Amino acid sequence: MHLNTKRFAPALSAMLVCGMALLAGCSTTSHRAPVEDRPVSQPAQAKPAPSGVAAGAPGAAASAPESPKPGAENAGKPGYYTVKPGDALIRIALDTGQNWRDLARWNGLENPNRIEVGQVLRVIAPGAEPGTASTRPIATAKVESRPLDSKPATAASGAASAAESAASSPSTAAAAPASEDDLPWGWPGNGAVLNGFGESRNNGLTLGGKAGDPVYAAAGGRVMYAGSGLRGYGNVIIIKHNNTYLSAYGHNQTLLVKEDQVVRKGQRIADMGDSDADQVKLQFEVRKQGKPIDPAKLLPAR
Repeated sequence: MHLNTKRFAPALSAMLVCGMALLAGCSTTSHRAPVEDRPVSQPAQAKPAPSGVAAGAPGAAASAPESPKPGAENAGKPGYYTVKPGDALIRIALDTGQNWRDLARWNGLENPNRIEVGQVLRVIAPGAEPGTASTRPIATAKVESRPLDSKPATAASGAASAAESAASSPSTAAAAPASEDDLPWGWPGNGAVLNGFGESRNNGLTLGGKAGDPVYAAAGGRVMYAGSGLRGYGNVIIIKHNNTYLSAYGHNQTLLVKEDQVVRKGQRIADMGDSDADQVKLQFEVRKQGKPIDPAKLLPAR
């Protein structure tokens, strides 16, 4: 069979061109992995430095100047106290002869458990002269001799009774203590003295006894603190007797009074124990204007 090549020449040429085009396309096909469109990340921006700190300075946060502590302008002034490491408000109150609640109120402390080293606290009542204590009434002889659960007399009846008493008994005023130093004292426990004042850095007297033995108020007054927040004293009671004296009773097993309660001399206020101590004992201290003094010089002879 004879083919007419001239007749099919154009078609063959076209087929050859298409085939060459296909081969060329296959030889240039790319096999790249799919590309995921992601936003282009921007260089991290440095956070602005705190106010008063140079941006980019090495250790800028550590070298930033500390803000003044509350009350710093009163540091060193009479009637003010600068908080030291390890201080607690109840300890400061004991050492200054004040009620910790008064300290919190005078210094606007919303949380009395949070005080800062370097903070300056007012430790005298606003308006009081340095060297004086709070003038809050403590307890009079009349209150000490009245049962604690009795209802207080009204102001009118109390004034009338006082006037009548003064008229009928001119010597009543003379019988009252001439000064706050004339406070009558009694022994807080019946046990023997284990350690005297000053022995082994003792700020008071350490009395022995058995667990559960009675602990008595050495003088009448108002309970300033009852709890375990004073390190080294265990369950402790602090009584403020007047604007000069307060007493502390530590390591108790059970506390029988509560804060702000008025107590009388000889009243049982606690049971002896060994809280925060190596043995059953009573730690008894007397503070005069916040300073420890020897209780043996105030207590009667046994």
